[in-house]
Amino acid sequence: MSQTLINLNNISLAYRERTVLANISLDLNPGEIVTLIGPNGAGKTTLVRIVLGLQKPDSGQRTIRRGLRIGYMPQKLHVDNTMPLTVKRFLSLTNQPMTDIKNALGRTGVEHVINSPVQSLSGGELQRTLLARALLHNPHLLVLDEPVQGVDVNGQKELYHLITELRDEQGCSVLMVSHDLHLVMASTDSVICLNRHICCSGHPHKVRKDPAYLKLFGGESEELAIYTHHHDHEHTVDGHVVRKPGNTGDTP
Repeated sequence: MSQTLINLNNISLAYRERTVLANISLDLNPGEIVTLIGPNGAGKTTLVRIVLGLQKPDSGQRTIRRGLRIGYMPQKLHVDNTMPLTVKRFLSLTNQPMTDIKNALGRTGVEHVINSPVQSLSGGELQRTLLARALLHNPHLLVLDEPVQGVDVNGQKELYHLITELRDEQGCSVLMVSHDLHLVMASTDSVICLNRHICCSGHPHKVRKDPAYLKLFGGESEELAIYTHHHDHEHTVDGHVVRKPGNTGDTP
């Protein structure tokens, strides 16, 4: 337990007598990427809020390692179109030095948007800006709620690849929510399949064959290709393919 970042023990929660979470127990350990999947209404975002300490369960216990720093990337960011908010101003609200802000934007590939209004960002640029914000406090744990929402398929693959790189570089752990197991197969160490309770968990190859997973998602996941990154090309933040010099092959 001393190495565990966050432990949830027998967590349950109900709204107006409707069960939202039932008997959830899990450990988030150093260096792991854990992906939380499940259908709409499965309780994923509620469980994330409990992990973050933003919501108290009706029963069960949350234990957090002393001094733990958490970087959080929300599922959505709503900014009124009339609000004059640039990326620089948005990230400066974290009270972090401008040098650190520029470095974080550079690491997520969007330093060029620093003076842009937040409302003008593309889906990929916004998600990378939110990821940069989550990195600013040098977290031990990154919590990413649907980090690829609003991003096209190529952009999603690149973001998952970037998340894996950040884990390796910074030695942090990652808890992320996703609805597409086939896209995160190559970018996660373990999967928790949630439908108000934990239906199954373990290595992604094990989970995708589990009867509980197949009952929720059917056989469609078996027909989808598992992503493997090819290093003969790069993607821009809006998902366009840029062929590296010396490579003339077709886009994968």
